[in-house]
Amino acid sequence: MKVAVLGAGAWGTALAGHLASRHDAVLWARDRALVESLSTSHENERYLRGVTLPPSLRFETELAAALTHACADDALCVVATPVAGLRALCRSMRDIGIVPAHIVWLCKGFEADTQCLPNEIVASELPQHASNGTLSGPSFAREVGQGLPVALTVASASAVLAERTVAAFHHGAMRIYTGDDVIGVEVGGAVKNVLAIATGISDGLGLGLNARAALITRGLAEMSRLGVALGGRAETFTGLTGLGDLILTATGDLSRNRTVGMQLATGRTLTEILAALGHVAEGVRCARAVLALAQSRNIEMPITHAVCRVLFEDVTPRDAVHALLSRDAKAE
Repeated sequence: MKVAVLGAGAWGTALAGHLASRHDAVLWARDRALVESLSTSHENERYLRGVTLPPSLRFETELAAALTHACADDALCVVATPVAGLRALCRSMRDIGIVPAHIVWLCKGFEADTQCLPNEIVASELPQHASNGTLSGPSFAREVGQGLPVALTVASASAVLAERTVAAFHHGAMRIYTGDDVIGVEVGGAVKNVLAIATGISDGLGLGLNARAALITRGLAEMSRLGVALGGRAETFTGLTGLGDLILTATGDLSRNRTVGMQLATGRTLTEILAALGHVAEGVRCARAVLALAQSRNIEMPITHAVCRVLFEDVTPRDAVHALLSRDAKAE
């Protein structure tokens, strides 16, 4: 199978390496210096240092060439940009006039200014495109790059896209499950990042394992309420892309969003933290959008609200925790 991965961040690089072990895979990045480094060392020293990529993996700076590679009869286009770059990439496909027939995206979050999920962005920019979907689930790029076991879910209304995604990814130590609840999968992938910041704050303040368990459980309730209101199914949020991804991102030391929360608990500013992080922390980018969507639908999301207050309103982590603990008692 011919597969083009668009975006050479940590996650795109790790999955491209996995794909190249069995398929004709190309990894595209617009940064020429990054592509030259990848071609020379077969290691993404910027985003995935220490992980050696298969010698069969090829690299490309020309978007048209990468898209053409994904337009073969037996081919798949994998979009690995952040949500913030998805709309521009779809427009580039349209402007170039090369739109692969089968597209699966990896990005998680809501678009900051429109509050759109990835599937809504694709639908608005490529309205005639039908064979597309999202691939998500509990996964750290470094562990995938190291060949450690992982389970993901592809969600799509297209049986062809789901079958093609399984054929591309389901081998070695990676298992792929299928479903059709695109909205539920995408909401889980977005909201868990915000909740991971909250859990990082709690752990950074030394509030204990009881507090962590409460945050994850009540956070899952927030995620489910919003997801169902937006059209997702309740059972999706107890699966890999809901509870599974939340547990991993909220507790794993490789989690960038958890790291943001832990650093906030030490008193560092958000600007300092993001500058030192060197990677995208999607929870910061989409927290306001999550809260705005909840408020527009009168959905109670107190943990998300507390995170936004710390991130954007100069409320201290301890004061935000105190406000949560001071809430009136209610039925679960």
